[in-house]
Amino acid sequence: MLPNVNESASALYDLLIKAMEEVKKDPFFYETDVQVKLINENRANPLEGFGSRYGMRFIMEKVRSKEKETENMEESQSEESVISDIPMNGNSGPLALPVKRARQLIGLYTMTQNPNMTHLKIKRPIKPLPPLWVKCDSSDPESTCWLGAEPIRTKKGITGIVLQVVTCKGPTPEKNSSVNLEELKSSHLKRHKSSTVTTRGFAQYELFKSTPLDDSIPFSYTTIGLDISWSPVDVLLQTPPLTSASVLNIKVEPGDPRSPLYHLHRELKFLIALADGLATGITEWPEPTETKSSVDLVQEFLNDLKSKLDGIDTSAKKVKVLKCDTAAVDDSIKCLFTVRGDLDFTEQLWCRMRMSVASYQDLVTCFTLILQYLRRGDVQPWLHRGSSGLLSKHIQQSYHGAMDVIPLTGTTPIRMLLEVGLDKIKRDYINFFIGKELASLNHLDYFISTSIDTQEQVRRVRKLHHILEVVISCMMYLKLPHEILFTLAQSCILYYKRNPLNEKHTFQLPIRPIVIKNFYQSETPKKWRVEINSGQKEVKTLWQLSDTPSISHLNFNKEDLSESTFNNSLEEKMFFTNMVACSKVHFT
Repeated sequence: MLPNVNESASALYDLLIKAMEEVKKDPFFYETDVQVKLINENRANPLEGFGSRYGMRFIMEKVRSKEKETENMEESQSEESVISDIPMNGNSGPLALPVKRARQLIGLYTMTQNPNMTHLKIKRPIKPLPPLWVKCDSSDPESTCWLGAEPIRTKKGITGIVLQVVTCKGPTPEKNSSVNLEELKSSHLKRHKSSTVTTRGFAQYELFKSTPLDDSIPFSYTTIGLDISWSPVDVLLQTPPLTSASVLNIKVEPGDPRSPLYHLHRELKFLIALADGLATGITEWPEPTETKSSVDLVQEFLNDLKSKLDGIDTSAKKVKVLKCDTAAVDDSIKCLFTVRGDLDFTEQLWCRMRMSVASYQDLVTCFTLILQYLRRGDVQPWLHRGSSGLLSKHIQQSYHGAMDVIPLTGTTPIRMLLEVGLDKIKRDYINFFIGKELASLNHLDYFISTSIDTQEQVRRVRKLHHILEVVISCMMYLKLPHEILFTLAQSCILYYKRNPLNEKHTFQLPIRPIVIKNFYQSETPKKWRVEINSGQKEVKTLWQLSDTPSISHLNFNKEDLSESTFNNSLEEKMFFTNMVACSKVHFT
């Protein structure tokens, strides 16, 4: 064996062992052309798009020259890709290595892990290294995009190594696939000298996905996907049988103007603005949605109540006022989220003020007016049992003709309105979850508790709203039966009792395929994969078809991608074919 090869292998081993022991976070270099990273996170996993997970591993890439980086930056600024969400190779950072160089690196890594290579100047016993993945440029006929190697560890030490080759081709029409399942199984059997194989299938469907209204409106992303797995697989691209295991993946970001809960989200946003103002001392008042001023609306409401107390018939006016309270609710979801008909005095004040208050002074003037009416006994409003805010306390005092003086200064007016809004919104959510028999009061106690500070109450109400958005989305788009919606609601409630607010979280719900078969059986999956195994955990063959590249660093021809986009929308869908082939090499 050539001396320089032995020296290169020894140098590589020393470099990787040092990086592993020091748990290096920054990239480092091997020779002049290779950048190495020690990765602990899933974000850089070469096989993540294939459902595989790894812990610690090394990633090798080509060092980018400054001239090349400048050239690519200029190209990216002058050209616009038709597929904005597909990572291109023209971004800044390391590049893929030529396949020939990648194979050399895998060979050196394999030498360092082979106990029989006693001539190498490395410390004994040999320590197992984390798996190595080398990023390739697909320059060979097979379009190899990754090469991987991982030592086989036993009680006796390192006994061999598993080599993996990842290829990616496309875009091509689905029907043009030139391989079949029997050929894949036969190839796997020959490679691993086995007599039997098992197959396992996986399919991913997109049941619902929201689209942006336009570029001027912030986009709230909502998607409902379905992951299905089964065994055995009868044929490539098989429709999953009803006996499969399936999971819904539900991601709903509140705030979409087309959402049936958008009116409630706007109400919550006003509540959040008040809470932020209380915390920071600066309140950003939303644009009023009412043409009348808040003072005029509150004055009309108080006059109506006073007239009623004086025995004057104001039923015609009252109908008009109550209509204003419910006007924001879309007719299409009245059956899903019914506006309560038992709004008390403070809740009706909230409905008027949250749509019209535009400044701190508006708030002070409105509360001054309200307290004047209460002190004079002009109104005797009713409250829900359990109302405990500052305004509710003074309303209760007014029943007995004695009220404490409230200085409407500082944060007091904001706190008063925030307390009223919290009480009202909590009752709205309670009304929905209990009314739809999706939760009990005990289940909701964590979210509606008043024994915590106001800021934490707002955070928990936001969690409850997110749960409501998730449940309503599945109720509307999938028409799920009550028992499954109950399970979903309980799952979300449990998650948010244990975790902080995360409006980008994807909730998962196991579900029987027969419940949603109408949504996926006639559809083409976004991703379809078969895994072929012959009883050895370390080695398998994967074949996958997907409508987007599973390999992020490949620079697919822009004309091909443009054509793919056109065909996707007007003619037939285009797909990318990926394969992962494993082989095992024994050292003894």
